[in-house]
Amino acid sequence: MKSDLTRQLTAAATALAAVVWLALVLAAMIWMTDYSNSPGNSVTPPAQWPSASQIPRNALGPTLVLFAHPRCPCTRATLGELDLLMARSQGQIQAHVLFVQPPGTTDNWAQTDLWRKASVIPGVKVHRDREGVEAKQFHLETSGHALLYDSAGRLLFQGGITIARGHSGDNPGRSALTDLLNGGLAAQNIKTPVFGCALLETEAQIGDVQCKK
Repeated sequence: MKSDLTRQLTAAATALAAVVWLALVLAAMIWMTDYSNSPGNSVTPPAQWPSASQIPRNALGPTLVLFAHPRCPCTRATLGELDLLMARSQGQIQAHVLFVQPPGTTDNWAQTDLWRKASVIPGVKVHRDREGVEAKQFHLETSGHALLYDSAGRLLFQGGITIARGHSGDNPGRSALTDLLNGGLAAQNIKTPVFGCALLETEAQIGDVQCKK
């Protein structure tokens, strides 16, 4: 009798443990899905190219600027999308990638594999944004935020060029930029969500970082 009770208790405990485990797995999956699809803070970049910016703007055609955290895992997918965009634009735009370098770090700190990946994209110029001076002028806060300005310095596009955090593939940002460059969309301020690490928060600057809300 005692043995039967023990077996019943053991079976009940095993079943309960299985239910708890499944609940935890489901909760983790929901959290990961929500996190992956959570964009960075919504901001309003200047509608006109900032006069104090030291980034060379193309007066004969569109200029794309993309700000990046040199140690943000999400930005690897963004650079892959930029590579595709540049290959398809066939020299229609001048593109600049700016890696934010916080105070108290050496030049080598920003020269990560992401820097090297951006440096080999044809048509892209890579810059160091010391203390986030340029990022602040463009009012940006999230790694992977891209801006497209026309030859007169008017903002045409702002946002991300990935579908989610760290995910490559077709996405509204790259599609909108491609259409703008090909004349498929009227000149307008198009906006898409940005997925990446914080550019300027102190805890996101020093050392390795994680893609975060």
